[in-house]
Amino acid sequence: MKEELPGASSALTMGILSIALTLFCCGPFGAIFSFIGFAKAKAAKKLYEENPDKYTSVDSANTGKILSIIGLVLACIVLLCIILFLAPILAFIGLAGLEGANNMQY
Repeated sequence: MKEELPGASSALTMGILSIALTLFCCGPFGAIFSFIGFAKAKAAKKLYEENPDKYTSVDSANTGKILSIIGLVLACIVLLCIILFLAPILAFIGLAGLEGANNMQY
């Protein structure tokens, strides 16, 4: 009788969380779950390759790996967008602060 592959459902869960948290909640912090999901999927896949007749649900590990990669790419895109939109705003604020300091009378 075959048993479920250890870590496969965890990899799938972490992959789903990485996408969901990146898009709806935490932005780039969803990448943390991507790395965890990718590591768990890799470990599960290695365990399956050692003894393929013993385990089932290798598809969950593969899906978790793919979802983790997608979550990581989305987290990088969100981080890039934050940097591209936040950098000009911070530069403008910095320049406005310098202009205000130059106009001060002592």
